[in-house]
Amino acid sequence: MARTVGILGASGFAGGELLRLVAGHPDLELAWAAGETAAGKPVAALHPGLSAVVGDLRFTTYDPAAADGLDLVFLALPHGASAPLMADLRKRAGVVVDLAADFRLQDAALYPTWYGEEHPAPELLPEFAYGLPELFRDDLRGASAVAAAGCYVTAAALALAPLVRTGLVEPSGIVVDAASGVSGAGRKLAETTAFTTVDEDLRAYGLLDHRHTPEIEQATGAQVLFTPHLAPVNRGILATCYARPTDATSTAEVLDALRTAYAGERFVVVGEDPPSTKATLGSNCAHLTARADDRTGWVVSLCALDNLVKGASGQAVQCANLALGLDESAGLPLAGLVP
Repeated sequence: MARTVGILGASGFAGGELLRLVAGHPDLELAWAAGETAAGKPVAALHPGLSAVVGDLRFTTYDPAAADGLDLVFLALPHGASAPLMADLRKRAGVVVDLAADFRLQDAALYPTWYGEEHPAPELLPEFAYGLPELFRDDLRGASAVAAAGCYVTAAALALAPLVRTGLVEPSGIVVDAASGVSGAGRKLAETTAFTTVDEDLRAYGLLDHRHTPEIEQATGAQVLFTPHLAPVNRGILATCYARPTDATSTAEVLDALRTAYAGERFVVVGEDPPSTKATLGSNCAHLTARADDRTGWVVSLCALDNLVKGASGQAVQCANLALGLDESAGLPLAGLVP
């Protein structure tokens, strides 16, 4: 029997990816797609690439009663918009998967520092499983509330967590440099993400205080200095992570640690070659490699992924599959689009 699904924030980039993935999912059936800024408009007008699968579907405004009895609700809303809805929504839908950061941090005391305000519903934080299946799968099986991991965090954590957990690298003084495509900033127009701003440009932002920093530290169990960069591409994240080894090591050893950690994982590919964001386009797969440098004494671990799929909507579907007891890979693309 198909599970019924509602999507809040369906008019955004991540919402559009959710619509695409749900349309191709063998066990999910879309009940409605809410998009406040596009309410009443045809979905195909905003997401023309979905024309063949959405038909005459129109965006709705969110009606809480519409969530009653649904098996699953995805929230693809801007940060801060999910929390006020959550207490009520938890009573109506079987599973909720939030793609925003509202419930990712387990410590409510971190929100004022990194997000500029107190958490509006700290009592709900313990109810949420953290949504990065390759690292926290057991917490996601049968969960009724999931906070899907951030895109930057997913790339950094997949690259670093096995090395930290096995004690191959020091859990402090780690440097994460990551570049993201412009779609990571969302659909809303802004001067910083306009074509004339980002075209032929590469810039760093969020120096020392980017809000994903404590989430990376939570997911990896390590202290990091995180610097994000905006790249002139539509989609993709490439994270380059630098750590000091705890003892003498080699490229073969760090690669083996990644291969062992992700053995049998359908959505993680560990290889010899440096990963490419374009190779992950449209796929729910993350591509990784690592090196140990005898000359400088650093270990370098890299991860590339599609920020809208494995970094957002694909990961949310993967988490939902686990929560609902479905095949974890159901409805999720393994192959990227080439060229």
